[in-house]
Amino acid sequence: MGLDVVLPVYGLALLDTLSPATIGISIYLLLTGGLRTARLLTSYLATVAAFYFCLGVALMAGLGAVTDSLGDAMHGRTAYLVQAGIGAALFVGCWFVPTKKKEREDGDGASGAAGRSERRAGRAQTIPAMVGLGVTTGLLEAATALPYLAAIGLMTSAGLSPAQWAPLLAGYTVVMVLPGLLLYVVWRVAGERVRSRFERFRDWLRANSGETLAWIMGIAGVLLVRDAVPSLLAF
Repeated sequence: MGLDVVLPVYGLALLDTLSPATIGISIYLLLTGGLRTARLLTSYLATVAAFYFCLGVALMAGLGAVTDSLGDAMHGRTAYLVQAGIGAALFVGCWFVPTKKKEREDGDGASGAAGRSERRAGRAQTIPAMVGLGVTTGLLEAATALPYLAAIGLMTSAGLSPAQWAPLLAGYTVVMVLPGLLLYVVWRVAGERVRSRFERFRDWLRANSGETLAWIMGIAGVLLVRDAVPSLLAF
């Protein structure tokens, strides 16, 4: 396993750190958790990371079985053409993501999911509730977690063994939740001095989730195409 696999996968992991729901809930807990903030936030972020690791294991096992059954076809010209086509579709699709005005009107999209998750966080701030919230966040976002799904696809197409992709996947899930941990460190150091900034940041995430999704789609698309093109040129 070389850097040609590791770098694109962790590049996608960095994109996944922009999740409005995970960052929004982390900020919400920092603003409202009080003395229980560390336990609540750690429980939530650990659950999100564990959920995506378990989901990744299931996807890798299933896709690995498909890859084994297809044999060399998964590493042929057609497979890389499909990958490049998906990447191109994501890049083109990023220009058609709904505007902020439309999001506010229909209440759907990433901002709507983040708002619903924050409301759930406010109902019961206990560790079991945070575990449930982490699973709920994963279920709400799994189908639209484009960088994550793209990373799974890259690891599968690279033909990695479990001993190779398992630590890579674990590292990916840790990177996903790093923003929440970094925000907690900032909160511990600065405390109430950054409350107003955190509130503005939370509001900005809600208002600009459409643009964030567009950037994520576009960059994920470019990374997929970039990974496929050298193999296509080799054919």
